[in-house]
Amino acid sequence: MRGQEHPVRLELGVRQRMRDGKRLSSDISRPDSKGKFPVILMRTPYRTVDGYQKIQNDEALFFAKHGYAYVIQDCRGKNDSEGTYRPFQDDDARDGYDTLAWCATQDWSNGSLGTIGASYSAWNQWTAATLKPPGLKAMICTVSLPDPVLNVPYQNGALVLWMAQWMALIEGKRNTTTSLYDTEKLFRHLPLKTMDEEFGRRSRIWQEWVQHPSADEYWRRAFYEDKLSRVNLPVLHISGWYDDDVIGTHLNYLGMTSSRRSRSTRKSQKLIIGPWPHHVNSTRKIGEIDFGESALIDLRTVKLRWFDRWLKGVANGIEREPKVDLFTLGSNKWKSQDHWPPKEMVQTPHYLHSKGKANGSFGDGLLASRKPLKSSSSDSYRYDPAYPVPNIDDMGQGAEGPFDQRPVERRDDVLVYSTPPLAREVEVSGPVTVSLFASTSARDTDFWAQLVDVYPSGYSMHLTEGIIRGRYNRSLAREELLKPGRVYEFKIDLWVISNLFMKGHRIRLDVSSSSFPKYDRNPNTGHPFGQDSDLLVAEQTVFHDLERPSRVVLPIVPKGR
Repeated sequence: MRGQEHPVRLELGVRQRMRDGKRLSSDISRPDSKGKFPVILMRTPYRTVDGYQKIQNDEALFFAKHGYAYVIQDCRGKNDSEGTYRPFQDDDARDGYDTLAWCATQDWSNGSLGTIGASYSAWNQWTAATLKPPGLKAMICTVSLPDPVLNVPYQNGALVLWMAQWMALIEGKRNTTTSLYDTEKLFRHLPLKTMDEEFGRRSRIWQEWVQHPSADEYWRRAFYEDKLSRVNLPVLHISGWYDDDVIGTHLNYLGMTSSRRSRSTRKSQKLIIGPWPHHVNSTRKIGEIDFGESALIDLRTVKLRWFDRWLKGVANGIEREPKVDLFTLGSNKWKSQDHWPPKEMVQTPHYLHSKGKANGSFGDGLLASRKPLKSSSSDSYRYDPAYPVPNIDDMGQGAEGPFDQRPVERRDDVLVYSTPPLAREVEVSGPVTVSLFASTSARDTDFWAQLVDVYPSGYSMHLTEGIIRGRYNRSLAREELLKPGRVYEFKIDLWVISNLFMKGHRIRLDVSSSSFPKYDRNPNTGHPFGQDSDLLVAEQTVFHDLERPSRVVLPIVPKGR
């Protein structure tokens, strides 16, 4: 009966046998009532991390009270599960499939299956779903990780350095607290191939990662983005603009709503993106910015309605509601619509201009919709990996947030391009990309860019950013060292954002070659990844002339649309 609350029965350490004979361990919360119930599976490597276990247990209890059997399984090699944990490998796909098959046959299961989870536990949902498990009817994927070379542990060739900390936390049967480590010392350790020793033990995971910086077979066997056509399920996609993994949610929603998909698949997707960090819907304030009372929503009820509709067949109408709920920064308001990106957005280039002195926020860098007219115009800076541009991070792990960028924008190795104060509001909603024509004195280097909203007070609010490692500019699968002095067009993906730039504010693009310690420092040597203790200075030149029009492309939504 809809709305009935059930007493809950808890079963701990229940074993499931996988196809290779390994037994994985699950805790099950289910209604202590007669009958068979839909099953929700969440597979996780995190259950001994402070805070995670309580969150997971609270959610399990909530769904069990509402008539679901909720299974929380330790990933292979974690806690009481047998085997060896291998993150971002194909074990998770097979284990997910086998566990769902087990769930379908239990005497308390009616065979109607769903999966749920955040971050890594969203990634392993997608990988299992590509194998088309029988009985799987719906998923709720929060802050989904995309394929490993697009976000973590590598983002377009650059190592997301706090993943070293994640590796130390996650490796082994029981998780480790990161408070054991001096992270400032850790992140500066060179060469990267021996960084694991700073964690007090040799790490098999770390050594494998360092040996595979390219999108090679090691990573490709666990890719799922290229297999989304196999997934024909209702999916609730949830993320935040300041989620470090928002790109996964964006790409998955696009893949599931592609015109090549069936109408029923397209119609059974829902996307929610709020003003949140990786821990979605947990706070209305990040750093100094308070996004207001509406920033937090009753997300648990949304999840319950999702599974009620697709696992129980409850006619609650959720599939007839707008497909997309987005919180627009700046206006701090939610929007409900049926398309993402917005149908009415116009991809609008804004070009870099200067008189050759765009270094720092007191330079002469200009961002404008008019194309450059000069046949030769450029800005230069020195990238010294021994003195990298710091990532402004109030969260402690290289996390995204609306943090004030003025400290980095005062540096000479950061090029700053700003519009004049806006005469009217400008909404930017959708994917943001940068085309940067640049040369370097090095055989390999990085280029990084970020989009910023500058307040009349001077507060420079970070919106979104991206990076590209030079040797992977052509292909993430095959490295190609740069020729010093040659001009290349570097494509930098700044992912997605929805922000209303208010009247009197300025739109700003910052360009540099590091954001440390979010990303590892490119040593500029061109040597194999992770081997260098030596660091070289690179002379960088960014061109913005008629033949080489460096630009950021902004998805502008016309006023009144």
